[in-house]
Formats: sequence, structure tokens, C-alpha cells
Amino acid sequence: MSLAIKSSVSQTITDFNNYIRKNGGPYSVWYVGVASDPRGRLFNDHNVQEHGGAWIYDYCGSDTAARQVEQYFLRLGCQGGPGGGDFNTKYAYAYKMTFSTNP
Repeated sequence: MSLAIKSSVSQTITDFNNYIRKNGGPYSVWYVGVASDPRGRLFNDHNVQEHGGAWIYDYCGSDTAARQVEQYFLRLGCQGGPGGGDFNTKYAYAYKMTFSTNP
């Protein structure tokens, strides 16, 4: 089981890094978080544009794995903060911050 989670974490980190590079900007203009409902978090809470915005999310398999992805990107300089969610928080998400996002 831990190998699957580790693989999931590694793959999600690779996917997010590729997406961030493709969409540009330093890590500091990207926000990373964890959620049980990533679409609601992105489009309602953070006001990310579903069409035209730069955003990504992935199912990580567990709240521990999702938090590992979050911590990795926070250490690289992404905006956000640890400690959100609960045991149902199994998705990691990231988006490029704009004038219309919150934050």
C-alpha cells in the first residue's frame, strides 16, 4: 500500500511540475492546496476561471499523500498553507493566481 501512495505522490508531483512549467511563472505565483472537493475549492472558493484559467488537480489516494504533494510545492515557494481539510482530503490542487482569484 505505501508503495502505491509513494508512486501516486511522485506521479502527481511530476504532473504538477510539468503543468506549472507549461503554464509559466515562478512557483510563487502558484497556489497549492488539498481538498475533498477540488472543483468546488478551485472554482467557488478560489474563484479560478474554469475555462481559460491555469489549474490542475489530482486524486492522491489518501489525505497523507495529498499533504505530501502540498508540502513539496510549498517548499518550492508556492503560495498556500498546510493543515487544511480532514481525513477525506484526498486531492491535491494547484492554480496560477490572477487578479480575479482568491488569493
